[in-house]
Amino acid sequence: MSGTGAAARARADISPGAAGSADRRPLAARFALFAECLLAGVWLLLAALVLVTALPAFAAACGHLRRYLDAERAGWREFAAEWAAAVRTGWRFSLLWWAALALLAFDLRVVSSGLLPGGPAVAAVGAVTAAAAVAVVVTGLRAAAAWRPGADWFRTGRAAARRTLRTEPGGSALLAGGLAVVGVAAWMLPPLAAPALGCLAACAVAVERRYGRP
Repeated sequence: MSGTGAAARARADISPGAAGSADRRPLAARFALFAECLLAGVWLLLAALVLVTALPAFAAACGHLRRYLDAERAGWREFAAEWAAAVRTGWRFSLLWWAALALLAFDLRVVSSGLLPGGPAVAAVGAVTAAAAVAVVVTGLRAAAAWRPGADWFRTGRAAARRTLRTEPGGSALLAGGLAVVGVAAWMLPPLAAPALGCLAACAVAVERRYGRP
């Protein structure tokens, strides 16, 4: 009787219904993660409406997704607490980040105005300035993704700059691609900006974990 029962269980394990159930479980998990990214994107967008809070909001969204992946408590209260801690300790870093982006945007506007002489040389300067702007954005996002409550933002930012420019350019390229997707999604249909931002936060978490950071 025990052998018959074991055989029946084995047949049940390899039956089409059991296989279909096993296939559905990973699919459901992937969809749940995608839904969590959409929720994190909405929270991120709302928390970043005051521009100086953009990086802290991104850090809180990354923290929320890390907690979800690690099966820890991950709700809006935890998101709000991490966002408040990030704003309190990181507003100076965020202001510096925005100032660097504003300076580069001004340079690009001047270069593209056509008022400067130089032709190809001016075009080359414009290309370098655009690349620098992308590097600054990616560095800020990587710093936010790597930040943890209690950490120093400027130290985290310096480490993120080294990873962006020298030690992990592959991860930086992935994030730059994610930025392009966010831009296209927001341009095509503005309401898509929120879910796209959530997916960008998931991309940042994946990039950091890809290189061995929890």
